[in-house]
Amino acid sequence: MTVEPFPQWLRPPPGGFVADDLDRLPDLPPHTELIDGSLVFVSPQAKFHVLVITLLDNVLRRFAPQNLRVRREMTVTLASNQRPEPDVLVIHADRDGGPELTSYQADDVVLAVEVVSTESRTRDRERKPQLYAQAGIAHFWRVENVDGRPVVYVYELDPATKTYALTGIHHDRLKLTVPFEMDIDLTEADRL
Repeated sequence: MTVEPFPQWLRPPPGGFVADDLDRLPDLPPHTELIDGSLVFVSPQAKFHVLVITLLDNVLRRFAPQNLRVRREMTVTLASNQRPEPDVLVIHADRDGGPELTSYQADDVVLAVEVVSTESRTRDRERKPQLYAQAGIAHFWRVENVDGRPVVYVYELDPATKTYALTGIHHDRLKLTVPFEMDIDLTEADRL
């Protein structure tokens, strides 16, 4: 058995990686994120994760007004050393950029959604919400797997403190008026 040499491009530069490095580094695995100047490689996703992302992507597209767009698994540049990849995003349509766009900016984003995975629990529950709030993203949802069913924790930004406040926990149905009116049957994930 031969051991492959450590690729030099994976060695962090002094001060860590920066957001633009995600567009320059060769052979990065899909869905690589930059958190606190470190590259984060995502493990294969569980079926639950894929089904919930698909459900939210499809349903949010139906409810989103004309001035908003729904995107999935695109990075958001929050700072020079922060470029996470939310599972689902709602962005301003007039800031959607061209087909070569690789990352949105924080002020493009209306809603960021993270579907919690086993390997990313701490990032999805703690670090990413901190980063999104500090960057001024007004709405954040965290989706948990509770006995194989999605439970959505809805947060809204307190602009005075730049932290999120929990505004609701939704089990079978997600009915909201902000950031736009929607009524989502979360049990549809079972039928995808």
